[in-house]
Amino acid sequence: MNYSLKQSAEATGKSKPTVLRALQSGRLSGKKDDNGEWQIDPAELHRVFPPVQNTDTRNDTKSSNEIGALQRELEILRDERRRDHELIEDLRHDREDLRKDRDHWRQQATALLTDQRPQAPQKPVQGRLAWAWSILTGRV
Repeated sequence: MNYSLKQSAEATGKSKPTVLRALQSGRLSGKKDDNGEWQIDPAELHRVFPPVQNTDTRNDTKSSNEIGALQRELEILRDERRRDHELIEDLRHDREDLRKDRDHWRQQATALLTDQRPQAPQKPVQGRLAWAWSILTGRV
């Protein structure tokens, strides 16, 4: 990818007029594209002008600080995730205990609701007259 005149100036730390003068004098080679803008090969540019060395260590420190902050945040999030998983497991165990308790109490309530009174022995009805009499008296 070729540099434009502006990108060339930024890459070398020179001004645009300085790079343009080098192009016009033939010290630096480049071509104009269809739009009339200079296209300069990076290897050719840095043959004439060395690349800019980043002497600003504040960016490095800042990025190191940012990395450290992100790593601490990542550790905090991992701890929270681990605690959430433990809480979910505890809730699953509690839910299972509650289901067991519910089933136990349901079984006891069902047992209490059934009629457990002793049943009076039924006398066999003899004959048609006894049968009719039992219907009239409601002993069927």
